[in-house]
Amino acid sequence: MDQTDVVVIGMGPGGEHVAETLAERGLHVTGVEPRLVGGECPYYGCVPSKMMIRAANLIAETRRAPGIAGATTITPDWSLVAQRIREEATDDWNDKAAVDRFTDKGGHFLRGHGKLTGPRTVAVTTVDGETVELEARRGIVINTGTDPAIPPIDGLAGTPYWTNREIMQAEELPRSMIILGGGAIGAELAQVFARFGTAVTVVEAAPRLLPLEEPEASELIERIFTAEGIKVCVNAPAERVSHNGRNFTVHLGQATLTAERLLVATGRRVDLAAIGAGAIGVDEDARFIPVDSRLRAAEGVWAIGDITGKGHFTHMSMYQAAIAIQDILGENPDPADYRAVPRVTFTDPEIGSVGMTEAQAREAGINVRVGCTEVQYSARGWIHKAGNDGFIKIIEDTERRVLIGATSAGPTGGEVLGALQVAIRAEVPLATLRNMPYAYPTFYRAIEPALP
Repeated sequence: MDQTDVVVIGMGPGGEHVAETLAERGLHVTGVEPRLVGGECPYYGCVPSKMMIRAANLIAETRRAPGIAGATTITPDWSLVAQRIREEATDDWNDKAAVDRFTDKGGHFLRGHGKLTGPRTVAVTTVDGETVELEARRGIVINTGTDPAIPPIDGLAGTPYWTNREIMQAEELPRSMIILGGGAIGAELAQVFARFGTAVTVVEAAPRLLPLEEPEASELIERIFTAEGIKVCVNAPAERVSHNGRNFTVHLGQATLTAERLLVATGRRVDLAAIGAGAIGVDEDARFIPVDSRLRAAEGVWAIGDITGKGHFTHMSMYQAAIAIQDILGENPDPADYRAVPRVTFTDPEIGSVGMTEAQAREAGINVRVGCTEVQYSARGWIHKAGNDGFIKIIEDTERRVLIGATSAGPTGGEVLGALQVAIRAEVPLATLRNMPYAYPTFYRAIEPALP
């Protein structure tokens, strides 16, 4: 059995950060990854999708110029987007640079599938079919992330549907596309492809798009989508899918949809049995690995990222990675604090959220007061004019007189969210927020009239 100080199973953003940092600090670190070092984010998630969104938003902005800046025309060209993703984001889906960065810091890398066999032991099945047994003297870090969740819809299995992994590699646009799932991924990509000329239909089983967000955000996005020609079907669970070699057909009860492509964006899943979570006492049928405030899943085992159930965000993985690094090094980290975890749906307008929604707060028995203002009626919204849709909604705990939740929707909704996140995390009194100057004329100035 090979000896090492730390085994990192899964080299997504958080795992990569843990492995590189501990190697730099002089530990013998073995990183294990069956796919691409860097995980979903740089290859199939955050980075390429935001390149798509940037391009699509430029198209929309160009079309908003008449009446403000002059006559404009634009001819969308998807090949430029595909080229940028291939060359700038993913290096043609090659992780050599990432692997070299880790090994140059003194790390040891194994391309293969890692499985826990005990509290400090891991069996790695390499891509060559060999098995390497590892014993970790200091501990194991699990960062295996999630995979696309494919719903058990009759006929779906075996069809050439896309997930986020296939769509990020698309070299050509389909003429038409059905998207199963109206959450963040489905909504973002629906708008991207529609702006490039694809006829898009979004199908969501829940009563509204973005079902995890405030109802006002769902209403806003559905209105924007309808105006942009995106067809929206909510309260519409797919019952059956078929593919005839050219087109997909999706049956929604009485309705039938047909399109050239089908994107499945119905969430993410973990497979705890595949990583041998039972070897450290974790129920392998669970939805995530429970961890304490220092990210410890068991004695000598830490878990970070998606697999902890604290949010499928790169920033969460990196936040947890920093705590795990300090704990492994014996540096007594501050405990993890999830009161003010931000999330942003990068539609146009952006939907940024932090803390609790109004419904979550009321369900928790908290006495709340709610404030809301429309961004387009703010000074900056009026100046911005075209593409100025949005709102700021704030949830106040009336007993403690602090913010416990907020949503910032607008042209820079994710950026405005930063101020609200700090206010929630630091428990800034509402009186302080009311009695401070807000720069004029900024989008974040709309926080002031939104205060309840």
